[in-house]
Amino acid sequence: MTTTHRRPPAPQPELYRFTGLDFGTVGLYVAVAAFFALAGDLLLPFLRQLAPSPAAASYGVNLIYYGSIGVLALFAARRVVARDLRVLATRPWFTLMMVPAAVVAMMILTALVVAASGAVQTSANQAGLQALMQQVPAWLMIPVLVVIGPFVEEYIFRHLLIGKLSRRLNIWLCCALSVLLFAAIHIAGQEAITLTALLPYLAMGATLVFVYVWTGKNLMFSYFVHATKNLLAAVFIYAIPPELFEQLQQVQP
Repeated sequence: MTTTHRRPPAPQPELYRFTGLDFGTVGLYVAVAAFFALAGDLLLPFLRQLAPSPAAASYGVNLIYYGSIGVLALFAARRVVARDLRVLATRPWFTLMMVPAAVVAMMILTALVVAASGAVQTSANQAGLQALMQQVPAWLMIPVLVVIGPFVEEYIFRHLLIGKLSRRLNIWLCCALSVLLFAAIHIAGQEAITLTALLPYLAMGATLVFVYVWTGKNLMFSYFVHATKNLLAAVFIYAIPPELFEQLQQVQP
């Protein structure tokens, strides 16, 4: 009687081939982001007529933007999402421990690079987000900031730029592109792009790239890390009274 050994699951290269939906999702993401960065002021009068306040208009635009792209991204990556969730489910304790550990490492790395630069600069993206969160309740912001936004960014900057593009280019080049483009998109539209504004996003992007590659290109693991970091930031901002938050910003060096 012969015994058979179960072979490890065969690789699935088809999961890392670019599709038309990938190009359509990225094209929409870039086109809308570029439009608002370059000509967003043209829509302000129209949006203010539709919304009761500038904050409501800004929130509505972000919800529609990230919501539509998020649906496309989830549909495009649905097989990878299902596979990665199954992998993480086989090692729940690893996931529960390493996600917070990665977030702590990200915060430490960010603090180190910012301290090394000798200056602190809040990007226009961060300042606008903080102002919006002071006017929009948490139950409306959390779905966009913690659930949809991180998935869209992990799909584009990790799954596509590293997972799929590394089949055509050197993986380390793809990692570098992922970090740089991730940081650049978060300060797009600023009058002056400076290293001090880029540094926090470079540190965050480098951490997310590391955990993505380290876990065997697990999209959902990097997504959980990204979402957890955004959740902590949201809790921090909502827990601090607006008056105290303004005082803290004024005493920054």
